[in-house]
Amino acid sequence: MTATPDRGVVPEHGSLAVYPGTFDPFTPGHLDLLARARVMFDQIIVLLAVNADKQPTAEATTRAVQVREAMPSAWGNVEVDTWTGLTTAYCLRRGAMVIVRGLRTAADFHHEYQLAAMNETLGIQTVWLPARPELAATSSTAARAYRAAQSDRPSLNAEERPPATHKHEEGPGRV
Repeated sequence: MTATPDRGVVPEHGSLAVYPGTFDPFTPGHLDLLARARVMFDQIIVLLAVNADKQPTAEATTRAVQVREAMPSAWGNVEVDTWTGLTTAYCLRRGAMVIVRGLRTAADFHHEYQLAAMNETLGIQTVWLPARPELAATSSTAARAYRAAQSDRPSLNAEERPPATHKHEEGPGRV
């Protein structure tokens, strides 16, 4: 990639990067990172990793559809794929020489550094993009926990509200 005088970025011709993850779910932080990465490369593949150590809430194909639906249709240089196995093996198979990863915290950096070092020995470089501060607090784990809490939360539809027990509680807008 080449930086332009106006601080823009022009991708190198033919550049291909892979943005791997379980994306369970695909968060606004993932979308933001993808939006920034897609202007750095001619093509980027969002790779939904199938990891036997993780228990995702949906199958990889379902998550892939959710990722596609979250992206603007104008993003013609973004592809979504699924893969079981090492990300570097996928990269080598597709001819991608770069893996894009997001960093939210210093703890992320420690883990990601180890992965990047291993990937580099296999010939694949890693590019890290920091999460925007306003999005850094939301992880897929936190999003899953929030979604689970919302589904477990009792509904308070008008038909399901308990009857008012005190005179001052009755009336519109009172629960």
